[in-house]
Amino acid sequence: MTTLTQGDRLTLECPRITRTALALYAGASGDHNPVHIDLDACRAVGIDDVFAHGMLSMAYLGRLLTDAVPQERIASYEVRFTSITPVNSTPTCTGTVTRVEDGLAHLDLIVSLPDGTVTLRGSAVLTTD
Repeated sequence: MTTLTQGDRLTLECPRITRTALALYAGASGDHNPVHIDLDACRAVGIDDVFAHGMLSMAYLGRLLTDAVPQERIASYEVRFTSITPVNSTPTCTGTVTRVEDGLAHLDLIVSLPDGTVTLRGSAVLTTD
């Protein structure tokens, strides 16, 4: 997609977040926090199971954007983490163009789980050409 207009919706169905994916992401990112990869460490502090790195979900949102436009058209991109992404979940990334003005498309971004839980909210501004 190269032309963005108000109301356009972008969607990316993410793969299931497996333990293997979390271990690989930990190695690639250098984030070896035990809550993401060590079930015993989680249970020792009262957490039932490991959960995904927030930055992994942010990376999927980045892919949503770069699937729509070339990277150089991303003028800004920010998120806030609102909930955890459990292991074995299948998040969905969505972006909705809320307005286009002065050569800039403004998007609201969300990562959500199948049960409707929103794990990330954010925004992006993309140049329109």
